Amino acid sequence: MRLMLAGGAGYIGSVLVPLLLEHGYEVDVHDLLWFGNHLPPEAKVFQRDLFSLKREDLEGYDQLIFLGGLSNDPMAEYSPERNFIQNSALPSYLAYTAKKAGVGRFIYASSCSVYGYTVEKLYDEDSPVTCGYPYGISKLQGERGAFQLRDETFSVIALRQGTVSGWSPRMRFDLIVNTMYKAAVSEGTITVNNPSIWRPILDIRDAGMAFLRAVQANEGISGVFNVADGNFTVGYVADLVKDEVEALTGRRVKLNILNKQDFRNYKVDCARAGQVLGFVPRRGVADIVKSVHAHAGEYGDFSDPGYYNIEVFKRLAPPESAAEAS
Repeated sequence: MRLMLAGGAGYIGSVLVPLLLEHGYEVDVHDLLWFGNHLPPEAKVFQRDLFSLKREDLEGYDQLIFLGGLSNDPMAEYSPERNFIQNSALPSYLAYTAKKAGVGRFIYASSCSVYGYTVEKLYDEDSPVTCGYPYGISKLQGERGAFQLRDETFSVIALRQGTVSGWSPRMRFDLIVNTMYKAAVSEGTITVNNPSIWRPILDIRDAGMAFLRAVQANEGISGVFNVADGNFTVGYVADLVKDEVEALTGRRVKLNILNKQDFRNYKVDCARAGQVLGFVPRRGVADIVKSVHAHAGEYGDFSDPGYYNIEVFKRLAPPESAAEAS
């Protein structure tokens, strides 16, 4: 099977591509390469703007996995206009073009951020989506644009991922568990802005497995699927990271608990992904910390802008340019 990954050289793609190759798939990656190329040589990598892809470029692919777009709230808040172009218009355009080219399935990397702020409810895929902020709105619009094209010849699967963390060859330290690990080992203190806020957490290796299950799903399957290991308060995540870092390093870690308001609070039900796609996460927060710590000697300066998507975005996306990052 021949797969195209749009925006596949970023944080998740750098873990997903080797997994797909390991399972015998032919993989081509199209990406602006803002974060470099950390992919294995067996993957064909094309540096290009995804909006430049035409029908003829997509012919011959069996499935297209969309990992592109702006990847978090800080990027979306910094440039709302680019956020809506890259997260809403771009996946809709590629889904439309892929269908015309005869591609059989479009897999969209969505986010649990679409649920916004909920109070003490466990949300499944049929629950209301209430996010009022650019990132969550744009991810939902990207879903809806693709699903508008779904029919018996064109499957669409959207994976609403929890907050992904863990080690990747294209490493980031702007994700909840990774950020806490960095603070614990570099400062000896984890600061928690609001310990009561809920987040679904997903190990990046399990994120890769969720995409693999989507690729392997029966051709008639379409739908939206929440994917996460579980739901945790941010305070509990900090406790888990603290305990694991102390066990791994032998050094004591302090907690600095604040009570700042946060506009994101959601818990999700992930049963459907198990029932329909056969996706069952294997790893928890402690496993994420272990994976990040296993590469501790590689990181160097934690303040390197390359570890933070918003910093790369600000440097490489002047006002007149189009933005595309993953």
